[in-house]
Amino acid sequence: MKVLSVASEVFPLVKTGGLADVAGALPLALGAFGIETRTLLPGYPSVMKAIGKPAKRIKLPGLLGEPATLLDVEHQGLKLLVLDAPAFFDRSGGPYVDATGKDYPDNWRRFAALALAGSEIAHGAIAGWVPDLVHAHDWQGAMAPVYMRYDTRPERPSVLTIHNIAFQGQFASTIMPGLNLPPHAFSMEGIEYYGDVSYLKGGLQAATAITTVSPSYAEEILTPEFGMGLEGVIAARIDDLHGIVNGVDADIWDPQTDPMIAAPYGAATLKKRRKNREEVAKYFNLDHDDGPIFCVVSRLTWQKGMDLLVDAVDEIVQHGGKLAILGSGDLALEGALLAAASRHRGRVGMSIGYNEPLSHLMQAGSDAILIPSRFEPCGLTQLYALRYGCLPVVARTGGLNDTIIDANPAALAARVATGIQFSPVNSGGLRQALRRAFRLFDDRKLWTQLQKQGMKSDVSWSGSAARYAALYSSLVQKGI
Repeated sequence: MKVLSVASEVFPLVKTGGLADVAGALPLALGAFGIETRTLLPGYPSVMKAIGKPAKRIKLPGLLGEPATLLDVEHQGLKLLVLDAPAFFDRSGGPYVDATGKDYPDNWRRFAALALAGSEIAHGAIAGWVPDLVHAHDWQGAMAPVYMRYDTRPERPSVLTIHNIAFQGQFASTIMPGLNLPPHAFSMEGIEYYGDVSYLKGGLQAATAITTVSPSYAEEILTPEFGMGLEGVIAARIDDLHGIVNGVDADIWDPQTDPMIAAPYGAATLKKRRKNREEVAKYFNLDHDDGPIFCVVSRLTWQKGMDLLVDAVDEIVQHGGKLAILGSGDLALEGALLAAASRHRGRVGMSIGYNEPLSHLMQAGSDAILIPSRFEPCGLTQLYALRYGCLPVVARTGGLNDTIIDANPAALAARVATGIQFSPVNSGGLRQALRRAFRLFDDRKLWTQLQKQGMKSDVSWSGSAARYAALYSSLVQKGI
């Protein structure tokens, strides 16, 4: 089977979040099921630099009014179709925002072009390679099923994956003339959304099937609390909705072979983990004592519950713990956490920004990771933590609920617990979870048991890739 994946970011070429990890790892895992995936992604400067000289070039003249070329290349095992369209993607800022952090005003056009290119590939733009199915990711890829639906050529099945429904690609209706869509596409059954255009809403209407990244999140987005205004659209497609939990690349995230950590180790050699713990303390200027090191690797936003973390810092320090923070986001939250680090020198350290090697070291050297998200479609950070024996302390929501087994008395007795869940998701709930973590940490034998149980968890893509393969096969066999 041949599958075209349409994504705005793909690890290791470009990454701002978990979408890139999924778009980079799932195609490799699907290979075991006889599925050949080619991934269409934008030709950002970093991507163009990394791919060197491409093997093939396919012209797409006049792609939404701009010249574009498809570059057919292979990079670290991934088969890629890079959309080389300088007018859209050759920019000095990030994938979605400029150097000042503001959205590019023509994002609507940039990612419509990506999606339109995907539709053209689905309809035979590449001689000798026509996909059986198109898999689009998030709002940036969601227009691919829309363009396929309104094309007069035979349609192929498509899947749209919602990684985070909070980001919907909503724009003013004035962009309609620039989208190369028929006027009737601007309707309730199409891309119209309260008088605006919504790329995600259009994709939800047009895709043959919809997936999201955990079973719990699939249930949550049917409610007004989590559906972000699209719960009605999704409820109408409930028979086509599938919750499939994400996996991680077990080769990249492996403490026994990870070149980014100070000392490799495994479940049978946990004592070697101490060297990584020392390096984390050194990097963040934390006191070298036996108090637990909690870490945070996250966007610093309200969604991620970072305001709850601000409220909990003093509690961590008062109980003898330490805190290492890596991330960036809301300036007010950054400032509040920097102030906490200044107030608690030796107990709280912070690094602003994105640092992939440091994130690996933090998982390998911290005792526990805090993930107090108000909603979390899947989350990958807790899966990395399980692999590295870093105990996840998580809010009971979305994929966090599906992937972490709470250390309640029954789970501890059965020796199946892998972390701590808390609810309600507020300051009191987080502080109570922290007190539980301190009590567990005081029993080192029990803590080691939890670490080893977590490290036994299968968080690879094998099971989830099998579910995607089965879904693809059913859609291709069924046809449109």
